[in-house]
Amino acid sequence: MINVDDVKSAARNIRCDVIKAISAAGSGHPGGSLSATDILATLYFYKMNVNPEDPKAENRDKFVLSKGHAAPALYATLGRRGYFNVEEMYSLRKIGSIFQGHPDMNKIPGVEMSTGSLGQGFSTAVGMALAGKIDNKKSKVYVLLGDGEIQEGIVWEAAMSAANYKLDNLVAILDNNGLQIDGRNDDVMKVEPVYEKFESFGFEVMEADGHDIEELAEKLDAADEVEGKPVLIIARTVKGKGVSYMEDVAGWHGKAPNAEETEKALAELGGEQ
Repeated sequence: MINVDDVKSAARNIRCDVIKAISAAGSGHPGGSLSATDILATLYFYKMNVNPEDPKAENRDKFVLSKGHAAPALYATLGRRGYFNVEEMYSLRKIGSIFQGHPDMNKIPGVEMSTGSLGQGFSTAVGMALAGKIDNKKSKVYVLLGDGEIQEGIVWEAAMSAANYKLDNLVAILDNNGLQIDGRNDDVMKVEPVYEKFESFGFEVMEADGHDIEELAEKLDAADEVEGKPVLIIARTVKGKGVSYMEDVAGWHGKAPNAEETEKALAELGGEQ
């Protein structure tokens, strides 16, 4: 059973870590990191079968951050989960740091796939799930997509493959915050109707408030009951969630807060200082 307070506490701290790291780096992607935080916290502090002391455990669940620019949120989540000292990720984007602007599976404990080129992480996750099926593993593969990311054609090739091979061990989650670097998705390249598109490609599609921990947990549990097809959870989120001046503002897709903005953000978030 989920302990909602524990997951919420983890999410608050992760958001603070994101702000601190991006502020220290002077660059990064706060908007999409903050919109994805509650999803990541629910996965790592409730749902996924992982062991930080044995990151390569044979029967572990796997997570792929297909929207790789949200790396600060993944790094903070892994740090808070115990894969490394979370303060190490405050070296984000610094020369010599393992915590690059996008995840590197060869350097960072807990990172299953190097991502950054949009759409490729989803395709890789489909391959991981197919391999799991062939090897008769009971573990799951979880993958987080951005809604701007699904403008990429490779996403739909992968979706077609996932349904064709009946990958019910694959759970995709869409961080549906409505914004991308150039503005609103609908103004750049309309992606709706997402539900109907993925359903027509053979997915079991669910919807959730991407900031409601209980609802996210409920949908992730429901995904376990689906047989014979992959699952997509459309998580309705707010870009920059938790920081008033960042919320639903496309300009915070890839910009670091200054010292004053950082102080205001941390005060609003209320996590560990």
